[in-house]
Amino acid sequence: MTSFIIGAHTNRKTPTEWKDDTDHDCSFCRIIAGELPSTRVYEDDKVIAILDILPLRHGHTLVIPKAHYSRVSELPPEYASAVGLAVTKVAHGLTKALGNTALNVVCNQEYAQAVPHVHYHIIPAPSFDSSAGAGAGVLGTVKEKEENKDGMTPLTRGEMHQREFESREELDEGEGKNLAVRIRASL
Repeated sequence: MTSFIIGAHTNRKTPTEWKDDTDHDCSFCRIIAGELPSTRVYEDDKVIAILDILPLRHGHTLVIPKAHYSRVSELPPEYASAVGLAVTKVAHGLTKALGNTALNVVCNQEYAQAVPHVHYHIIPAPSFDSSAGAGAGVLGTVKEKEENKDGMTPLTRGEMHQREFESREELDEGEGKNLAVRIRASL
């Protein structure tokens, strides 16, 4: 009798409420578990926010639910609302810390999703001001403006994306910690 009952449950889908909230191969799950280093700027019982280790621009931050879900379309309401609240808080702190209110907030699902764990990117928008300094954005430095010889020819979207990609540098741990302190102080 027992084997019949067990056999009836073979290959049965596990109810989502029994789901293991971590994927031990997922780098974000390992960061959440403290197995991999990160620079955390925000944390509550459902969400963490960390600085991206390969930022598009200075301050590029990731907001990540602590439970492992690959698709934002499958995120339960309690996590979706917690992520939304965290995005707002972190965006506010980031704008205060950097003195730049222009942001991009992006969440990819499968397409262009480097880590298959729901996460939102909060990316300070590029500054086209020459006083913004290195790493500020697509045309954020005097050198980059000089490369655009006449100063009037706008870059194509492809050229802007290429320059942004080429200008990416790995997050400096000391700078990251300093920025995290400033962001947390502004939350």
